[in-house]
Amino acid sequence: MSELRNIRHLTSDELKSYFVERGEKPYRAKQVEEWLWKKAARSFEEMTNLSKETRNLLESGFRMDPIVIEKKQVSNDRTIKNAFRLHDGPIIEGVLIPTDTRMTACVSSQVGCSLTCAFCATGKLDRLRNLHYDEIFDQVAIIREQAEQHYNIPLSNVVYMGMGEPLLNYSNVLRSIELITSPQGLNMAPRRITVSTAGIAKMIKKLGDDQVKFNLALSLHAANDTKRNRIMPINESNNLHVLEDALNYFYDKTGTRVTLEYIVFKNFNDSREDARELAAFAKRVVSKINLIEYNPIDGGEFERTSDDRVNAFMNELWLHGLVVNLRRSRGKDIDAACGQLANKSVKD
Repeated sequence: MSELRNIRHLTSDELKSYFVERGEKPYRAKQVEEWLWKKAARSFEEMTNLSKETRNLLESGFRMDPIVIEKKQVSNDRTIKNAFRLHDGPIIEGVLIPTDTRMTACVSSQVGCSLTCAFCATGKLDRLRNLHYDEIFDQVAIIREQAEQHYNIPLSNVVYMGMGEPLLNYSNVLRSIELITSPQGLNMAPRRITVSTAGIAKMIKKLGDDQVKFNLALSLHAANDTKRNRIMPINESNNLHVLEDALNYFYDKTGTRVTLEYIVFKNFNDSREDARELAAFAKRVVSKINLIEYNPIDGGEFERTSDDRVNAFMNELWLHGLVVNLRRSRGKDIDAACGQLANKSVKD
């Protein structure tokens, strides 16, 4: 790998010093930063308001390490799934999810994942490393371009629900959100961003202490410890009681209602009794519930449940006066399950 520094990892002061030491005006740093974060340039050649000499100076002094699209799949329902290749070789995923009301980018935070959730294709991939904040930023920038190029609609939302556990890459995730929401970056509203966690209680509390402005979602998927331990090993060290305490702490600090995500699996967590357990947990946390249709993975043990059972499950939750949304499965005709396209790309 090149010994040159990644220009996107420099502070403003470091970039300014670089120019001043080489006889350039300090305002060049601001011009470059505008290209990097506001215009999301992924090469020095794109920085067209800089002279050729200045661009050559940057080219000789720095590298940029942009991510590139390795493979792209477009679903009949307009979902676009990308396999992105990183500068050092690994593959990650990012997805554009269009609905009637929003254009959502689903982005990854790690290469692979260490949590081995039983229903997730990413759990079959070893965690190789955390993503740097600029690699997360690139996913959003590229998917934003796809929304405008394919559908002529601006990107409206970002969810950290792709590969990896965002709260195990805390500083890079928060820095990427700063850049996405900054007026000097992509200028998206923090309330349009959701970070989804499998449930790292101490880091949920840290989000509260940091008084973050974005939304938090918990991948729950079972509301008793026995079932959740089986599908999500993280629950053994972060059980439901511990998570309940952390989520209430987060709400007390931020005033933001948490979303409880619940994938409905056939003959595992789709009974009325399961719904009553979910209702009991949801009533102890200021929350809303997203029920999610399952996208089965290759060689997985779980299946999507029937519409009738989903409807009965929802009705039981409504009887308890809860706010419930159903998220339909997207991209059923492509490798839509999280980690599936990356798994195939690694094998190819």
